[in-house]
Amino acid sequence: MENKGVTRRKFIRDSAMVAAGVAAGLGASSSQSAKAAAGAAVDTSKIISYNPNMEYRRLGKTNLMISAACLGGHSGSNDRERYEIVSRCIDAGINYVDSCTRGEVIRDAKALRGRRDKMYMALSHCGDEVRNANYRTARKLLEVLDGLLKESREEYTDLWRITCFEPGGRHTFNTSCEIVEALEKAKKQGKARFIGFSSHDRRWIKFMIKYFPQIDAVCFPFTTMTKTAPTDSLFEALKKCDVGAFGIKPFAAASLFRGDREQDDRRARLAIRYILHSNTVIPIPGMNRIREVENVAKAVMERRKLDVKEKAELDNAGSEMWANLPRHYQWLKDWEYV
Repeated sequence: MENKGVTRRKFIRDSAMVAAGVAAGLGASSSQSAKAAAGAAVDTSKIISYNPNMEYRRLGKTNLMISAACLGGHSGSNDRERYEIVSRCIDAGINYVDSCTRGEVIRDAKALRGRRDKMYMALSHCGDEVRNANYRTARKLLEVLDGLLKESREEYTDLWRITCFEPGGRHTFNTSCEIVEALEKAKKQGKARFIGFSSHDRRWIKFMIKYFPQIDAVCFPFTTMTKTAPTDSLFEALKKCDVGAFGIKPFAAASLFRGDREQDDRRARLAIRYILHSNTVIPIPGMNRIREVENVAKAVMERRKLDVKEKAELDNAGSEMWANLPRHYQWLKDWEYV
């Protein structure tokens, strides 16, 4: 793309203008959240796939009401199994699915065919986005989105969340601008209702949401070992910028589990309860079986705060999880304080 210097200056100017608009609107958004927290009535008719046994949370400035636990994309299920899993999610009131590879997007779009209005769908093509040096321009990113929508027979995505490097700070400022340019164009063209990104770098997430108020939502790791940092927490920035947040890897890529079905189901529920009680992110667990969906839905219905015995049990499980992390997931330990 030519004349990048002008493009960067334009981004700075436009970001400042958008920031002013967002700041003006935050009062209303914060007021809405406060009313919800105070127990004000919520119009459930506007919540898709509403189930009274499911909790719903506002996704930042999008104002979407999202189920307190969502359906992750990573799984080994085939098309038939995925259809059944999606069906059970809808029945349970889970109304959001996140798909981050080409195969996942095509599979999940197929599972939702004929009932697309029952779930919000977020997508990414992690292999052909900015992790790959060949896809670090707005033009190339938009080409990938167009191809993904065509292959999955989708006219739009509810959230296009570009998958970034881990750590995200490995990207240059130019790449950051290209990402936001692509996201904005997709939104203006009606291909993405809302826009965001995923990253495993707290500092870079904070920079991106402060510098580019166009960002609606972000995804980052949140496990049973994750806690709010005592100072300069990312969660403070997310709240101030009214950016929605999803927590990926809630079970630390299955490292939380030991192979005993009853024990693993209990650990999964404790993990979901812990994350929900933190009131910071909406967890996106991967679910491969109907019973796993039912177990997560059960966790949402259970008491949030862990008692002393449960906390000790989860702490022990977390220590085992940390000790059993595969080599390629050791970076999750960097997300103990956020």
